[in-house]
Amino acid sequence: MELYKQEFGRDFDLGFDLKSHPYLIDKSWHNDLCPSFYFHVGEQYYVLWVDYTDEAQREEDTPRYIIVKAVNEGTKDKPEVYSETSSEEVCSCENYEDLKLLLLNFV
Repeated sequence: MELYKQEFGRDFDLGFDLKSHPYLIDKSWHNDLCPSFYFHVGEQYYVLWVDYTDEAQREEDTPRYIIVKAVNEGTKDKPEVYSETSSEEVCSCENYEDLKLLLLNFV
């Protein structure tokens, strides 16, 4: 079972098939507000946060999909990718079609 489902429940809906984006690495953790996935372009790492579809379930007033700059505190072979609370937001959107276009521009 995928990590995000272990951490946020089997029924958590990403709004897309994770297999369609094999470059997204699941780094979800139950103490976070929602599932997260990292990817990198060159040396720059990013984290994609995927919040609940239902806005009432979101703990903060944010769009469903947010991409922020991140840092790799590990190595290339064993990355440990983190976004900090003050991480620069690169982009955000509410629906998957917009997210798909954003991700295609990155990779």
